[in-house]
Amino acid sequence: MRPFKPTAFPAISSLTSNPTIKRSIHVDAQMIKTGFNPQTYDSNLQISSLINSGGISKARELFDKMPHKNTFTCNRIISGYAKSGDIEEARLIFDRTFDRNEVTWTIMVGAYSQSNQTLESFNLFNQMRRSGIMADHVAIAAILGSCQDFNASNWVVQVHGQIVKFGFQSNLVVNNTLVDSYCKCKRLSSAQKHFDEMPERDGVSYNAMVMGFSKEGFYQESIDLFTEMRNLGLKLSQFTFSGILTAASGLGDLSLGRQVHSLVIRTNFLWNVFVTNSLLDFYSKCDLINEARTIFDRMEERDNVSYNVMISGYCWSEQREEIVKLFKEMAMTGFERKHFPFPSLLSFAASVQDLEMGKQIHAQVIVTGAVLDEIVANSLIDMYAKCGVMEKAEFIFANRKDQSTISWTAMISGHTENGQYEEALGLFCKMRRVGLSPDRATFASVIKASAGMGSLGLGQELHSYVIKSGNMSSVFSGCTILDMYAKCGCLNESFKIFGEMPERNIVSWNAVMAALAHNGEGKKAVEMLDEMVKLGFMPDWVTILSVMSACSHSGLVDKGMKIFESMGKLYMVNPRRVHYSCAIDLLGRVGRFNEVEDLINRMPFEPDEIIWNSIINSSRIHGNQKLAILASERLFDMGLKEATPYIILSNMYSKAGKWDEAAKVKKLMRARGVRKEPGYSWVEIKNQTYTFSSNDYIKDDTKDMLVKLRYKMEEAGYNRDTSCTLQNVDEGTKAESLMHHSERLAIAFALVHGPPGAPIRVMKNLRACADCHEAIKVMSKVIEREITVRDSSRFHRFRDGVCSCGDYW
Repeated sequence: MRPFKPTAFPAISSLTSNPTIKRSIHVDAQMIKTGFNPQTYDSNLQISSLINSGGISKARELFDKMPHKNTFTCNRIISGYAKSGDIEEARLIFDRTFDRNEVTWTIMVGAYSQSNQTLESFNLFNQMRRSGIMADHVAIAAILGSCQDFNASNWVVQVHGQIVKFGFQSNLVVNNTLVDSYCKCKRLSSAQKHFDEMPERDGVSYNAMVMGFSKEGFYQESIDLFTEMRNLGLKLSQFTFSGILTAASGLGDLSLGRQVHSLVIRTNFLWNVFVTNSLLDFYSKCDLINEARTIFDRMEERDNVSYNVMISGYCWSEQREEIVKLFKEMAMTGFERKHFPFPSLLSFAASVQDLEMGKQIHAQVIVTGAVLDEIVANSLIDMYAKCGVMEKAEFIFANRKDQSTISWTAMISGHTENGQYEEALGLFCKMRRVGLSPDRATFASVIKASAGMGSLGLGQELHSYVIKSGNMSSVFSGCTILDMYAKCGCLNESFKIFGEMPERNIVSWNAVMAALAHNGEGKKAVEMLDEMVKLGFMPDWVTILSVMSACSHSGLVDKGMKIFESMGKLYMVNPRRVHYSCAIDLLGRVGRFNEVEDLINRMPFEPDEIIWNSIINSSRIHGNQKLAILASERLFDMGLKEATPYIILSNMYSKAGKWDEAAKVKKLMRARGVRKEPGYSWVEIKNQTYTFSSNDYIKDDTKDMLVKLRYKMEEAGYNRDTSCTLQNVDEGTKAESLMHHSERLAIAFALVHGPPGAPIRVMKNLRACADCHEAIKVMSKVIEREITVRDSSRFHRFRDGVCSCGDYW
């Protein structure tokens, strides 16, 4: 194909000198663009008509046959290919066009922008500037349209400089696009500054900021702008309603959402499927899936998003039958199967750890070609990781050509969820080496890994990293840091982070409630529940669960049960399976087994593994061997691979001296391939982590410290409880074994090598035994140090011979 060189314009004087032409010709804009060539003018009209009717191939045939082409001809065919999605062919014609004008360049810049090829869009924009063509406001808006994520934020700043240089500061369209781009690149402060400095603002300006604030979790700012917009009488759009409904769901403000719903009806926007989908999303996220379903059933028009939102809502509320029913209905509607809600379905399979369901969805993903979609691929990685099949997750990740930040984050999160914290941190370092910038979700996963390791030093370094990256103002990041400090035993630091949050929503309240639950601060959790309600925040099912859990670990049984029994009436939250499990744990811990039985008979679910595990744990506390055997049998019938119930039952038999029965349970474990996780403890000294297993070899200095501790403890009245050593050996061997439990080795090591007088923090992967709990209470008194031990159950803070759990864990 030869390069296209548009026909030159004939001289105006040669046309106007002919009297006949002067009288008869009608010169219009398009005729001028064709260089006054009637044949070219007619061909251009035909090409435009064919392109408008979808006949790009026939338009191309005509284009190739034209003897005379001009810039308008080339622009029209380039635009046609761009709009049809064939960017490569559009670029081919663009490269062969000699006389390009600002429209030619703008069309290609816009084409790359629309296809999210940001780098190509910017490269072309720079070539345009170097060629000497001045960018107009359309080109500026086009290049800004390609800036859709955090990685493009520096480019937005550069374009902003060009806007000032070209003198477009007063152009409303350019200013609106700039504000929108700053918001999409998560530079809200820059967006807000430019918004405030705009000489003129309209509804589009406000919509950009309302959407920007709501997406980043600044819900109150979004609401304030919406109120200002209403006071100014600006016209509302579908984006206004979407932004404010996002803010309402983020705040858990049901009243605000209902008011917006009424406004949608009054302004006749209920017909708009985009707005109605936002309503569906709001009600489903407020745990009102039935109200969302009512709106869904009344919708005159539904799109694939409508079904996606509803299926996602049912996934969130774990209504498996409705998920399947709606998915089948969606399959019959004729929507493209690649637009099916595969990410939500995979997320549901991951949350319930249903590997078989996940595999079936994976098969559908392959058949529909949706596996090429980045979000779907990342959801597959997440599903396999959360189902414990890391090899499959790693295979999918390794075969991704475009390993984005999201892909890396999915893998980091997978390792974190499976307790592979060192692998997660290693991947994070590798991700940084390949030049990718972590986002909020990446930070959340890697900080969670540091919390899992109990590495306060690493957590503090990551905290600094988050601040430097500019992510600390996000509620999401703040909650992650709060959770990290809580899991490292620094509850005061957690409260400090909570107090410094610029914006609080239901997520931040839930984060601090979870911190209190993990630390067994039941009384404080109940107080904070009352406080958040007084401040206008409605608790959701997560809030209630955290408060109940805190009550369970603090002995506040009646208070916890009162909250459970009234949660539907007071807080409009229907109890889920996890709430029943927590209520059973509450009652079981104090031995109220008749009430446990009554609650099991009343609940609308069959008891699952969590409930039977709770019952067997309660049986252990109260030595109810009969109930423990019943719960164990139920768990064994479920084909449980977790070792805990086997170990509890075996230990109960051993404690009662029934060694043969204990041996049978251990034999059953071996036959079913169930393995007991080895116990170990670790302590962090000067940013280095040291790990210990029971009866590990230790150096003489640590061994000497253990001996000194033993003498001091015995002088203080410590008596060993050798029944905690569940082995059929003599008393002397049992006593020696107790002294070398992993947490005691870690404490002795910290006393030798740690800073003098500093608090000691020890982490343990299993539950501490009763004798270690008593021993560490005595240790804290004789060494006059605060000792914090985090086991698999909860935190214990030992000071002056007393534990924060009140001996109730």
